[in-house]
Amino acid sequence: MRIYLIRHGRQSSRLCNVDVDLSPEGFRQAAFLGERLFKTNIQAVYSSDLIRAVQTAQAANLYWNVEHTVLPELREISFGELTGLSDDAIRIRFADFKERESRMEEDIPYPGGECAGDVVRRAMPALLQIAESGAERAAVVTHGGVIRAVTAHILHMPLARWRSLGRELENCGITELSWDEKRRSFTVERFNDYAHLEAYPELLRSNWKETSDEKGNHF
Repeated sequence: MRIYLIRHGRQSSRLCNVDVDLSPEGFRQAAFLGERLFKTNIQAVYSSDLIRAVQTAQAANLYWNVEHTVLPELREISFGELTGLSDDAIRIRFADFKERESRMEEDIPYPGGECAGDVVRRAMPALLQIAESGAERAAVVTHGGVIRAVTAHILHMPLARWRSLGRELENCGITELSWDEKRRSFTVERFNDYAHLEAYPELLRSNWKETSDEKGNHF
């Protein structure tokens, strides 16, 4: 059984974890994703309940035409008091937290929010449910924090280092997991594959333009 973990498409705001629509570029990314996996025989689509994930799943599913199930357990890590802030505001207002986080010595929660372990405890049961659903291939549209946290868990990495998995996880990038029913374990087959976007540099995160009043978050 294969699960394709997919980061949602580009959203219409760069502020931290605001629940907003996809941008026009995000819908393009989702279309290229759908086309990329068209011949993979996707049999089921799952997404978190956040708007950007739902819309990504719906747009890609135009190519697959399979059942789409929404699972709140797949939503992004809770950033707590950081939600809605820009990168600059976070660096200023939460300097002590950012310094502790950068040391990667402990799995600390965001102020008023979650840590990677919290994400693993809610997201892994959902992935197990999907693995045992009977589908041979399932697309799971989720978020960067979830993909990093569950990948670190599967690889038996210290969860304090979950953010070291990829400086940038591309929107609509693919992380592929295989499920071994006998061993009841996942294997990471590929991580952050965005070959379907490489011909379109304007769709890569390195070329996401910032506005003068919204210098946004990279989660």
